[in-house]
Amino acid sequence: MYLTPLQTLVMILAVAAGTQLTRWLPFWLFPEKKEPPVWVLYLGRVLPAATMGLLVVYCLKGVSWTAPPHGAPELLAILAVVLLHRWKSNVLLSIAGGTALYMLLVQVIFA
Repeated sequence: MYLTPLQTLVMILAVAAGTQLTRWLPFWLFPEKKEPPVWVLYLGRVLPAATMGLLVVYCLKGVSWTAPPHGAPELLAILAVVLLHRWKSNVLLSIAGGTALYMLLVQVIFA
C-alpha cells in the first residue's frame, strides 16, 4: 500500500498530536498546585512493583523447567540483577549486568 504525500503528512501530524497530547494531559488534569486524587497516588505506589512482576512472569513464560538447562540461565540472570541492584542501586547497571550475564550463559556456557 502506497501513501500519497498528503496522507503521509496527515499521518505524521496525527502521530505527533497524539504524542503531545499524552505528554501534556497529566499536567492539565493534575496541576502542580492541586493535590492528585487518592486513586492516582495509589496507582503511583503499586504500579511500579506490579509492572516489574509482570515483566518477570513474561520473561519466564517460555522457559522449559523440565528440559536442560532447567531455567538455570534465567534464574542466574535474575539473581545477578537482584544482587547488582541491592549492591549499587543503579537500574542501568542492574539491567546491563543481568542482560550481559544472560547472553554469556545462553551463548557460551549453556550453548
